[in-house]
Amino acid sequence: MLDGMPLIDAHQHPVRLSTVRPAWLDWAQRFGQPGWRAAYTAGGEIIPRAFEDLLQAEGVDHALVICEYSPKATGLQPAEDLLPLTAHNPARFSLVANDNPHLKLHPVHGGFSPADPALYPAYQACAAEGLPVVVHCGTSSFPGSSNELADPALLLPVLRDFPGLTVVLAHGGRGWWYDAAASLALLHENVWIELSGLPPHRLTDYYARFDLRRLAGKFIFGTDWPGVPGIARNARALAALGLGDDVLAGVLAGNALAAYPGIRKYATHI
Repeated sequence: MLDGMPLIDAHQHPVRLSTVRPAWLDWAQRFGQPGWRAAYTAGGEIIPRAFEDLLQAEGVDHALVICEYSPKATGLQPAEDLLPLTAHNPARFSLVANDNPHLKLHPVHGGFSPADPALYPAYQACAAEGLPVVVHCGTSSFPGSSNELADPALLLPVLRDFPGLTVVLAHGGRGWWYDAAASLALLHENVWIELSGLPPHRLTDYYARFDLRRLAGKFIFGTDWPGVPGIARNARALAALGLGDDVLAGVLAGNALAAYPGIRKYATHI
């Protein structure tokens, strides 16, 4: 709980430091919360208890953890690296798994369109099981990134062909696609905007053409940890936007519970 409100961070990268490229480490050191390395061993392994303590101190009730699997840009971390976290406390951590036919995972870093037909079996499986698909929709500063593939509009054929599929737009169109991301979220009940990598105080500028309170009904809080000045700091910056308690409660936790059925079982804990 943060200031009396449940808090879910839907986008974290507690990587094994030996698996990532120097550019990733530089990014984390430049933009990360002071003291984030305290959650790691000297050898670069995440310490589940220390990481949980860090999240507890930041008011995070539940976190969705995502591996870094980006061959050209950030490195190759297997999702299995994160299983010790979910085993340590499944009420605190959920794993966002990788479904990567032909090693395709992240459009910007993998160099593929999210509408590539090779991904359709994965979309079909996720739609059938009621599982959300998280798609990186925003520019990346890492070397080797194919930023032309970050356009949310590339998902239009997917949304047409899989109308029941839940899609989460990670980074919310960061760069020059904020309008496209917002339009998709407002047009499709099952499309959400996830705020990782977006400074909350800039949201009024990024989505200036939209009623922010209405659009925030489709926002999901996420930070891109460790590349964030502070989880609680970001959440409080969102609260300062004056969205209203009901909308803010959705952004901080309720919308994540709606979009990610795998964590709904933990709703009684938060």
